[in-house]
Amino acid sequence: MASKNKKEIEYLCTECGNTTPKWSGKCPFCGAWSTLKEHAIEHYDPNSNRGGRGLGGPIHQVVPLKDVSTEETKRLSTANSEFDRVLGGGLAPGSLVLIGGDPGIGKSTLVLSTLATMNAAGVKSLYVSGEESAVQVKLRSERLQVSGSDMLLLCETSLEKILEEAKKVQPQILVIDSIQTVYKQDLAGTPGSMGQLRECTLDLMVFAKNTGCITILIGHVTKDGQIAGPRILEHMVDTVIYFEGDRNHQYRLIRTIKNRFGATDEIGVFEMTGHGLTPVTNPSKVFLQENTPPTPGNVVCCTMEGSRAMLFETQALVSTTNFAVPQRVAAGIDPKRLTIILALLEKFGGITIGASDVFASIAGGMKVNDASSDLALALAIASNHLGIPIGRQTIAIGELGLSGEVRSVHLLDQRLKEARRLGMTEAIIPANGKVPENTEGVKIIRIATIGDAIKWLMDRK
Repeated sequence: MASKNKKEIEYLCTECGNTTPKWSGKCPFCGAWSTLKEHAIEHYDPNSNRGGRGLGGPIHQVVPLKDVSTEETKRLSTANSEFDRVLGGGLAPGSLVLIGGDPGIGKSTLVLSTLATMNAAGVKSLYVSGEESAVQVKLRSERLQVSGSDMLLLCETSLEKILEEAKKVQPQILVIDSIQTVYKQDLAGTPGSMGQLRECTLDLMVFAKNTGCITILIGHVTKDGQIAGPRILEHMVDTVIYFEGDRNHQYRLIRTIKNRFGATDEIGVFEMTGHGLTPVTNPSKVFLQENTPPTPGNVVCCTMEGSRAMLFETQALVSTTNFAVPQRVAAGIDPKRLTIILALLEKFGGITIGASDVFASIAGGMKVNDASSDLALALAIASNHLGIPIGRQTIAIGELGLSGEVRSVHLLDQRLKEARRLGMTEAIIPANGKVPENTEGVKIIRIATIGDAIKWLMDRK
């Protein structure tokens, strides 16, 4: 018989949330590798008085759907145009927001400066730091030039004490930096463990819904860029925001991958300065290099991020390989998509580069998954391989099919309007693409197949 004092454990998958009594290298439910983590089995006494946790209403009370009040709740603006865009127009009362990103990318900087600005407008806020002392937060606020703010500060990691203070001061916004440092005293496990993360987030969610307090959680990320902890955290919160970009690069992108109060395809662009993150109102100019002569391998394209059309530069380099197997390197582009485009160039474009190294990237550190950039990438590779430059006032938009055809893309009219606004004089589009009425000053070139695109490029030589 097993000893009663022996700790009962099971293994929880951080990817799908399922548990198994034995450890294995591969999760038997979702098939992910190295995701099973040990944690203690929690036992609850059925005779205890442990009650339910109601959300925004009476506990254990059934009401008809038609009787539920739908009062209009006014969103709180962050006074930051890019942050408001990503949030769907501002912070919704009672919402639970999770922000993740690499260390040093600007999570705490963005939140601290935003709270200081909102506090100056009369919004009561409480910043809870579980990683830094009060002096460290003060020094950071001085660098951001917000040290004179009346924003409330609490340096604590005990969830019970945090909620106790929050109920006393009744803030409109509560920030937890970070959720991995918070723990419940009556729960086994160290801060950041699976059980602690799940229970702490649940209690904060209940607090946010019942009080209407906007709660922002800052989370650590793993080496793969995902928020550390069980995937269930992202299901519990209302909004999940990720920081993108290189911490050594001056520009940062924030992208919403989940938003119950708005769209999930909007992005915000910021510039890291000595005084924090500054919104970039015209990001297209940021990712385009002006006043430079055209060089082979550079082609301008346009992608849609929500309601925003953004121009960017696709770059490609083709060189003779020094290895037995040619390299295929992609930055900001799906490597599988690059492989497909290389096959299309050889099959239908007559471009033989199977024995060459091919490097492709998006200038400025952007990540683009829009299929409308296929034509621009194909032209960039062919341009560099053939040594034929394409003018910086030329934009290429189109998706490539596996039969070599150039397919139409959605919202082509908005893309062309943005290209015209930024001074583009030539647009290569699919043959069946719909062109807006006002394209004065922009020469439209219709391309039906990738072979036609290569022929157009050869004619420029």
